[in-house]
Amino acid sequence: MAAHQVTADVEAVRGRLSAQRVAQRGGLSLTGRLVNSEFVARVRSLSGVDPRECYQCGKCSSGCPVTPEMDLIPSQVIRLLQLGQEQEVLGCKTIWLCASCFQCYSRCPKGIDFSRLAEALRMLAMAAKVEYLAPEDLPADVLAEAPQQALVSAFRKYGL
Repeated sequence: MAAHQVTADVEAVRGRLSAQRVAQRGGLSLTGRLVNSEFVARVRSLSGVDPRECYQCGKCSSGCPVTPEMDLIPSQVIRLLQLGQEQEVLGCKTIWLCASCFQCYSRCPKGIDFSRLAEALRMLAMAAKVEYLAPEDLPADVLAEAPQQALVSAFRKYGL
């Protein structure tokens, strides 16, 4: 078995990335340029939070009420940020599902506010025109019964 396949299998089991994504890249090689990328610097600038300070204790994810709906838990998003994985972070569902309840922030021993990171990532995703929620994707019965204010707020939050 090739080394990159073993890496892909391990990462897939851990749930960090899909096996297909890791296999396509042939594994993940860390460099100073990747970890200190312009992407991480933009996130730091927009959010005021340095994701590199996280030591992956997992308290943010264990306290998050929305993790059952997320494709990546908050600690995984932060880890991918630390690794400079822009496409994986901006393409995940998690940044759009964050309820900004600050449960993660209240539990974090390093004072990392994931909700501020998620907001910065949503802004970057919108700037990159990554669409998560399109009006045409909403069922007609939802559009008919949802208050217009809620729809406008949702479209603003999710970049449309």
